[in-house]
Amino acid sequence: MPHPTSAQIAARIEELYGASLTDLEAHAQDQPPGMLAALLGSHHTLAFAEQSITVHRQRLEQLVHPERQIGTHEVSHILDCARRLAEAVAVRDTQAATTQAVLQSLGRTPAPQPPTACAPAALPAPPVPTVSAAPSR
Repeated sequence: MPHPTSAQIAARIEELYGASLTDLEAHAQDQPPGMLAALLGSHHTLAFAEQSITVHRQRLEQLVHPERQIGTHEVSHILDCARRLAEAVAVRDTQAATTQAVLQSLGRTPAPQPPTACAPAALPAPPVPTVSAAPSR
């Protein structure tokens, strides 16, 4: 099963919070750390991992191009690039799965209803202390 992309995660965060990602990021900067900051951080890490995958895949394609000679010096570059690509894929897969699980556990709640203009409910009277018939000592 493919993991969701950063764009899909961003869309789900926007749907959940009812605002654009840009507005949410600005809002989160003014707030103490919480769920929104964690989701935005996960999205950022996921997007960075996707960019890293693209960069390392393109570099690996350059390094193993059929017209290019591969000598002993290039082998170390190929291995390093392949390792970095694997690391980026692992980060992407982990972040995507974790963020998706968190987002699936959350739901948008309806907006609170404005108070109605009806008469306020009467407050119950405070209890009256009972007087004991027994003489006090």
